[in-house]
Amino acid sequence: MSASPPGRSRLRRVMLLEVALLLGVSLGRSAIYSVLSIIERTTRAVPLDQQTSSLNQAATPDRPWLSALYQLVDVLLLPVPALLALLLLATAWPPRGGVLAATGLDLRRVRSDLLWGLGIFVGIGVPGLALYLGSRALGLNTTVQAAGLGEHWWVVPLLVASAAGNAVLEEVVMVGYLFVRGAQARVSPRLVLVSSAVVRGSYHLYQGFGGFVGNLVMGLLLGCFFRRTGRLWPLVVAHFLLDVASFVGYAALAGRVSWL
Repeated sequence: MSASPPGRSRLRRVMLLEVALLLGVSLGRSAIYSVLSIIERTTRAVPLDQQTSSLNQAATPDRPWLSALYQLVDVLLLPVPALLALLLLATAWPPRGGVLAATGLDLRRVRSDLLWGLGIFVGIGVPGLALYLGSRALGLNTTVQAAGLGEHWWVVPLLVASAAGNAVLEEVVMVGYLFVRGAQARVSPRLVLVSSAVVRGSYHLYQGFGGFVGNLVMGLLLGCFFRRTGRLWPLVVAHFLLDVASFVGYAALAGRVSWL
C-alpha cells in the first residue's frame, strides 16, 4: 500500500528536521558563527582589508609536537559529520540503488571522476584567486593566512590530510546529502541548490565578503554539476586540490611573495 498523504507530509517534516539538525551540528553551525564573525569584523575600527583570517595555525607554537597532535585530531574529526550524513542516508529512508550510487561515491567511473575533478579545479582555482585578490584590494576581504604551523616535517602531510577532510565534509554534506535528502523530501531542486550555495558562502564569511561571494558561486556551479551528472567524486577531488593549493601553497610561499 502507498503511504497516505498525511503520512507523506509527516515523513517530509521528519526529513527536513533531520537536515536541520545535521546542519546544526556541522556546517550550518559554522555558518552562524561566521555571520557573527563578519559582524564583529565590520564593526571594528580597523578596516576589513587590514584584518587577518588564520587557518591551520599552531595551537602551541612553543611545543610543536602538541600542535601536531591538535592538527591531527582536527583532521580525524573533520569527516565525522559527512560519515553521519551517509549513515543517515543508508539507514533512514535509503535511496534506490544504495547510498554510494545515489551520491555518486561509487567507483564505477574513477578515471572520469578524476579528470572532471582536475578540470573543475583549474576552472575554479584561477578565477577564485583573482576574486580573492580583487576583493582584498577593494577592501571587502581580510588577508587569509592559510597555514601557520611552522616548518616541520609533519606540516605538509597534515595540511594535505586537512584538505582531504575538508573536501569530504563539505561536498558530502552540502551536496551529496542535501541534494539526495532534498529530493526525497520533495523540495524544489532549485531551492536545494540555492540553499546549499548560500550556506556554503555563509560559513566562509569570516574571511570577508569576497569569501562569501566566491564560495556562493562555487556552490552554485558544483551543485549544478552534481544535478547534471549525479557524481560527487569530481567535486571532492576538485575541492581537495583547491585546498591543497591554498594550504601547502601558502606554507611554501608565505614571506616569499608580496601578494600573500
